[in-house]
Amino acid sequence: MMKDSGLEGCVALVTGGSRGIGRAVCVALAARGAKVVVNYQSREDAATETVELCRAAGGSAVASRFDIGDRAQVAEAIDKLVSEQGGLHVLVNNAGIAINGLLLRFKDEDWDRTMAINLGGLYACSKAAMRYLLKAKERGRVVNITSVVGEMGNGGQAAYAAAKAAIIGFTKSMAKEVASRGVTVNAVSPGYIETDMTAAHLPEAQKAQLMAQIPLGRIGSADDVAGPVAFLCGPEAAYITGAVLRVNGGLLM
Repeated sequence: MMKDSGLEGCVALVTGGSRGIGRAVCVALAARGAKVVVNYQSREDAATETVELCRAAGGSAVASRFDIGDRAQVAEAIDKLVSEQGGLHVLVNNAGIAINGLLLRFKDEDWDRTMAINLGGLYACSKAAMRYLLKAKERGRVVNITSVVGEMGNGGQAAYAAAKAAIIGFTKSMAKEVASRGVTVNAVSPGYIETDMTAAHLPEAQKAQLMAQIPLGRIGSADDVAGPVAFLCGPEAAYITGAVLRVNGGLLM
């Protein structure tokens, strides 16, 4: 595949890049010329596959193992990748988990873990990366992956919805803080996307019900999300910041 223009010379860190939406984003950024750092926590084999796909797309990539829920690990890993790759220009906060359950039966530890990964991890990565992104100036980009659930709610997903809704407020606040340096911060809000995570929580009967509510008549793919993320990371999106881009097939308008 021939490289698109736009991100040559940029170093891009994608958290949770080994599978699903994260993998598709890594490949899309690599195809635009970025040096991609594929973060993962446990699946080294999957991360290696993502690296190979990035290289096949015409870009370069390396894997970086660290737990985004551990602030010390995050800071050390980001300092290391900047030293090895020569900088950091793009951060895609994609990693997340969904622990579902009705509020009355929800375990406190599951609430804490949901917040620690989905929100705390985003905070840790953004804070550790920001001084490097500010040095990148007009090439600096942050894209945070939220969810349609964070905008409209969903029964049995109070914790996940709360974390994803908070990401929107975080995005807008951070966008205002760094705009004077030319760095943009945006969010992408996917609808129901076919990934390992959604497959584990979405029975076929419920999937059919959802499709009936989506005007475009289908569940989205990881590539449907990766394209908009790559756009927001590129020079064409230099005048877009603090935005929430919905990629949901019309489920929420």
